[in-house]
Amino acid sequence: MTDKTPNPIFQGSLFEEDYLVRTLGALVHSPEIALTELVANAWDAGATLVDIFIPEDYGQKLIVEDNGTGLTRDQFEQRWMKLGYNRIRHQGKNVIFPPNVEGKRLAYGRNGVGRHGLLCFDKEYTVITNSGGKKSIFVITTQNESHPFVIKDAHFDISSTFGTRLEVTVTRNLPSPDKILQIISARFLHDPKFIVSINRQTVQLEQHSGLIDSTDIKIGDINLTAHFIDSQKSARSTLYQGIAFWQSNRLVGEPSWILGNEVVIDGRTKFAKQYTVVLQTNDLAEYIYEDWTGFKKVEVMESVYKEVISYVNKMFSEIAKDTIEETKQQIKSDFHSELSQLTPLAKYEVNEAIESITISHPTAKPESISIAVEAIINLEKTRTGKELLVKLAKLSEDDINGLNSLLEKWSVRDALSVLDEIDNRISVIEAIRKLSKDKDVDELHVLHPLVTGARWLFGPEFESAEYSSNRQLQTAVEAVFKKKIGTDVFNNHKKRPDIVVLNNSTASITGTESFDSDSNLATVNKVLVIELKRGGFKLTREERNQAQGYVEEFMNCGNLIGSPYIEAFVVGESFSEKIQPIAKVLNGNSVEMGKIRITTFGQLVDTAEKRLFGLRQKLSERYDDVPGMDLFKQQTKQLKVDFVSSETKEVLHQIRK
Repeated sequence: MTDKTPNPIFQGSLFEEDYLVRTLGALVHSPEIALTELVANAWDAGATLVDIFIPEDYGQKLIVEDNGTGLTRDQFEQRWMKLGYNRIRHQGKNVIFPPNVEGKRLAYGRNGVGRHGLLCFDKEYTVITNSGGKKSIFVITTQNESHPFVIKDAHFDISSTFGTRLEVTVTRNLPSPDKILQIISARFLHDPKFIVSINRQTVQLEQHSGLIDSTDIKIGDINLTAHFIDSQKSARSTLYQGIAFWQSNRLVGEPSWILGNEVVIDGRTKFAKQYTVVLQTNDLAEYIYEDWTGFKKVEVMESVYKEVISYVNKMFSEIAKDTIEETKQQIKSDFHSELSQLTPLAKYEVNEAIESITISHPTAKPESISIAVEAIINLEKTRTGKELLVKLAKLSEDDINGLNSLLEKWSVRDALSVLDEIDNRISVIEAIRKLSKDKDVDELHVLHPLVTGARWLFGPEFESAEYSSNRQLQTAVEAVFKKKIGTDVFNNHKKRPDIVVLNNSTASITGTESFDSDSNLATVNKVLVIELKRGGFKLTREERNQAQGYVEEFMNCGNLIGSPYIEAFVVGESFSEKIQPIAKVLNGNSVEMGKIRITTFGQLVDTAEKRLFGLRQKLSERYDDVPGMDLFKQQTKQLKVDFVSSETKEVLHQIRK
């Protein structure tokens, strides 16, 4: 008989008493962040006044009180007591004000964590809130094993006022009233309808007393107002210098001279220490992290950063005009002895370069300009100096510093060797990417030399030119493909893999050698076969089977080359979804002797880019506008492949027939 008794209730989740504290991060460890969030909550509640009392010592009460809308009992239970409460979903983005208070605000709150800011100071706190004619008093604690936080005690009474009072006995993280005053003033712009006081001292919110310029910036549907401020005139603390974004009058993250991945100006310079840029907007809320520590990495913000950087550079250039002449004279004085030894023409060109640098880079540090000027004077003494002078005059401050750092670690010869090799490899894979889709490109004379030049894609053992085919392998190739490998068709045939011309493709065969431990004779231990189809070719099972036949034929050439492992790649534009891209070839003893891989030119390019650490993407501007054939022609010298004569082309055409 089946037991239909209902299943007993299973054990629910249990929580350590500090669970919530451990999951809320900086909010419950930083008094500055905690109190900022509580002030933001008062803003969202439509408050016009916020009074914060910070005690002198531990064991005393910290109080945050506002005159906002407050919460009814039901609202408190549904909003305050719900983890991850979604304010936008349940209340919308606009602030609701108490009766008889008019205004228009956008709310800061979105994820409902700011209300727990009092846990920064103790694991228990009290909420006294007035709304709807009732006063509700709740004692909240995290000391419960069944829930992250609970209402420990509650009382209710009649009330005719609105607003919320938060109380907590400080047992940890006692904040400094002066520091909190400074922090709050930096995070909330001046608003006559929102006054904050700390220990009865009114916060002096930013009045832009050092305002130099205000400009409206528009990026699509995003509108910003940029304020360029002289920090010295506005007496702002240096703690907040940089570019500051204010969404709905609240600071996002911390002001900085770095936007995205770009350094706008070195923070150590005179300009950086003196000026601040404030950007006000109501249009960036959806791009801000939930804890307001910064902006998400999205394309929209990159466009915003670009426009802001342009504005900042324009303002710095205008301000710097008054100091350019002074900078020029100082530089000329520092290099007076060196300048006096130059010819009149060289002096003129150096002076012209100094003026160009100081005008183009008004915010550059004096030591950076001195490095450039010293280099200019030395370059004037060389034959190629003038070409380098032009390049140096166009370098940014970051480029000058970067060049100086580079030359401290590398010799010029070392750097050129590395950069040439990187450029060569990226050029090869970029040429493959651009030419492989073109059905008119000749795979024999274009694609095959390119792929051959990128043999490192198929394994590090094929990297070096010393692993070109030997006589044993050449004999085996002639036996497999039933064709005589001519030595008069290609230049330097002994220093590169053999190429076999097939009906609709070409194949190259490369072998690696090792010394037999018993006989000490050189033997072929691995064979790489790369068969390339024309551009736009779709691979099918027929091509896979044909490649398998090649591998099996090489396996039967044991009397010529021994028993090497054979890797065969068949490369086309695409391949049929009905075939397996990888197939193993076994001998009579079920030992794996080879493998056939069906792959595309696109996969080769992707593999190459990953092996080159994504440098192609980082250097995209260098290659985007270069046609594929131009890249191929640049590679002909490195690949040691020359264009064959028209007579040779005709011979190859007949072979194909």
